[in-house]
Amino acid sequence: MKRLLFYTLIIAIMVLSVILSIAYLTPPKVIPQYSDDKLRELALFKGLKSTPNTYEKLLELVDDASNPMSASKIVLGEKLFFDVNLSKNRQTSCSTCHSFDRDLKNRGAMSKMINSPKEQTNNCVACHLRDQSGVDRFTFSQGDNQEPHPNLLNTQSILNTAFSKHFTWSGEVSSLRQQSENSFLAYHKMNITADELVLRVGKSEKYRAMFSTAFQDDITFENINKAIEVYVKTLVTRGAYDRFLDGDNSAISSDAKRGLANFIGFGCKGCHSDISLGGQSIQRFPLRDFAQVYDLKPNFELFPEFKRFDGEFPFENSGGFLGKNKEHLFRVPILRNVTKTSPYFHNGAVPKIREAVNVMAKHQLGRHLTLEQIDEIVAFLRTLEGDIIEYEIRENR
Repeated sequence: MKRLLFYTLIIAIMVLSVILSIAYLTPPKVIPQYSDDKLRELALFKGLKSTPNTYEKLLELVDDASNPMSASKIVLGEKLFFDVNLSKNRQTSCSTCHSFDRDLKNRGAMSKMINSPKEQTNNCVACHLRDQSGVDRFTFSQGDNQEPHPNLLNTQSILNTAFSKHFTWSGEVSSLRQQSENSFLAYHKMNITADELVLRVGKSEKYRAMFSTAFQDDITFENINKAIEVYVKTLVTRGAYDRFLDGDNSAISSDAKRGLANFIGFGCKGCHSDISLGGQSIQRFPLRDFAQVYDLKPNFELFPEFKRFDGEFPFENSGGFLGKNKEHLFRVPILRNVTKTSPYFHNGAVPKIREAVNVMAKHQLGRHLTLEQIDEIVAFLRTLEGDIIEYEIRENR
């Protein structure tokens, strides 16, 4: 019996050694070093684009004949976006979950936390209200009367969604207008009926005047959401990454440039593409089944992790959400300002950006990145941070 156990142990060690050898002997992909001009040329060739720096250029990209953008609609949409009276319990606005501080006057609904007693502000929101993130920084969203999302889903940023083709984590919503409509009606969001919403807005003399100017029409549920859609299209950010793509070689660091080269070379840009670096497609996650079970080549420890995952995701899937049609199909998140939108993934299970990069490399690309490569990619992601552009809006249709 002892001899059998001994031989079993020897065989187990040999099998494990072979598996580990395969992981470590796999040659790493070497990403070329590029000059600044060649890197920019490569990024543009691969479909990466800077955000429009003028309102006229923005119109060319996002204006819609079924709901033309105008100054009066944008002003109206902004007022509606921040109005907590448009939820059932008059506690929630669009900015409650999609918080930002565009004019540094704390207009977002979360600003009440800044003015609360000190012991109530010891959380991420209190420090990050001024972040141009467009999220609430909570693990999962909470709507009217603190009603949680039924699947405990993390809030996605509303910034730069003007360039998105898909919305919500399942990607099944195809327009900002539809998403606005759904948010008003959902019990775990604004929780108000279309009729009640129109009635409340119509009681305001100021709103009646603004709708008359913006639409030359009555206040309707459709027009409310059209105004919000137009306003959200102006919530576009611009930062160092955009300046680099537009020709400024000094805009980003050498580490960030290597990170951009890694981002392109390893294949991240295959899903995170176009102006928004995301929101363009629905993809399976996790894609690499072989990486789901055992992680044999560690990045953060001296010894291999023999961590058994749950068979669904490389993290605990609190909320039980499985994507579109329960087939692990998810809208590809927008990466702009991603370093300001933690925690990550659909249920906010991953708190740190470096960990999120590591998860994506392993389970989407099937690659074990070095610590240096991860740091370089994070340095690049930080160049995607940007402030909301204050466009000069002259015309009024």
